[in-house]
Amino acid sequence: MVEWAMSTPDSCDTSIFQLNQLFPDEASAELWFSRQRWPQGTRCPHCGLADVYEPPNRKPQPYRCRDCGSYFSVRTGTVMGNSRLPLKTWIYAMYFLLANPKSISSIQLAKRLGVTQKTAWYLAHRIREVWKEEEPQHFDGPIEVDETYIGGIERNKHRKDRLGEDHWSGKTPVMGMKDRATGQVSAVVLDYVSKEEAVEFIFSRVDEGTPIYTDDSAVYYMIQNRSSVAHSRGQYRDGDCWTNGIESFWSMLKRAHKGTFHSMSYKHLQRYVDELAVKQSTRDKSLLQRMEDTAKDMVGLSLPYRDLIAD
Repeated sequence: MVEWAMSTPDSCDTSIFQLNQLFPDEASAELWFSRQRWPQGTRCPHCGLADVYEPPNRKPQPYRCRDCGSYFSVRTGTVMGNSRLPLKTWIYAMYFLLANPKSISSIQLAKRLGVTQKTAWYLAHRIREVWKEEEPQHFDGPIEVDETYIGGIERNKHRKDRLGEDHWSGKTPVMGMKDRATGQVSAVVLDYVSKEEAVEFIFSRVDEGTPIYTDDSAVYYMIQNRSSVAHSRGQYRDGDCWTNGIESFWSMLKRAHKGTFHSMSYKHLQRYVDELAVKQSTRDKSLLQRMEDTAKDMVGLSLPYRDLIAD
């Protein structure tokens, strides 16, 4: 097995050339994943013990546990489980997703990786599964809260296909917040927007007394310790009160919708939202650091294809 001797670039913008130097072959990719998963040395994912060895020719799996007798690889028990794609392909997929602020379509990803569009689509969604918000984050604040609507423009549809004349008709609501101090973003896809949904979303993430800034939407009227700006009257700042931070996240999400994906189904919208939120929340980290974080968080997750396409 090769030794990990390459230096880590300090730049936040690791180039393709640097990436190719870091991962010249499949052995270097496997070693990198092993270092992220087992920084203290290889351990059996089944029993947790470190008494493992490499069978002759590393078959049927690269490692075997002397205690429980199980064979395993760095993929075992991760979102990469059962994948036959080279580990280098996974690394480059993470790179292309993270390096593009508005993401990359499955068609373009397929071309860059040399795989089919179906494979690239499934691969990207498994990586996005790693970025989902399992539990609500805790924000110290001050925070900005806003909602937006994702979908096609009704006036562009044939009149008989229009669902309404309001700007939110036929669209899916998304509510989000941004912590001004840290830049962290959290956003969730909703079936509908209501005062109750707003209270649950906000106070599962912040403590009472945290400064909260919103617009003058009626859904936030039940929120205590709230200041607002009257967008309906053309007011966008009142002292320390504004929502420009979360609105900049919405603009990025909508540019990804219109310019990259062109269509985001309700079924998969949360994964696209999570991807953009992770990029916003970790933009102060280098690209390689974000890739390392993603690799570490793959453990314990799975997304079978039948579950991805199920109704």
